[in-house]
Amino acid sequence: MANTMKFGKFFKKLRIDLNKTLRQFCFENELDPGNISKLERGLLPPPQSREKLEEYAKLLKIRKGSDDWYTFFDLAAAETGRIPDDLMEGKKIEDKLPIFFRTLRGQKVPNEQLEELIKKLRGS
Repeated sequence: MANTMKFGKFFKKLRIDLNKTLRQFCFENELDPGNISKLERGLLPPPQSREKLEEYAKLLKIRKGSDDWYTFFDLAAAETGRIPDDLMEGKKIEDKLPIFFRTLRGQKVPNEQLEELIKKLRGS
């Protein structure tokens, strides 16, 4: 379900899962309801700051390292045209992106290059 969602819809789903109205959630967490409403409706882009995303994740009670955690950060990164920070930490992943792009386009990638990309993505 989350794979086809945009960041704002996922944010809203998580808030609703807490049984909080927009106004309740914002009041309890000292957030601006107008800005959160725009965020949930996709009128504001997701924050780019890791700190702000972690703050929102904490307020939404997302457990660090859970599927929802990764989905939350992946959707934010994808929507702002970035590679998730945890994939970039200390790695030369940008060298492997052309192989990944060819794969997405359905072009043939030599097995050894594909295996190398998988190892790189896994951090091996």
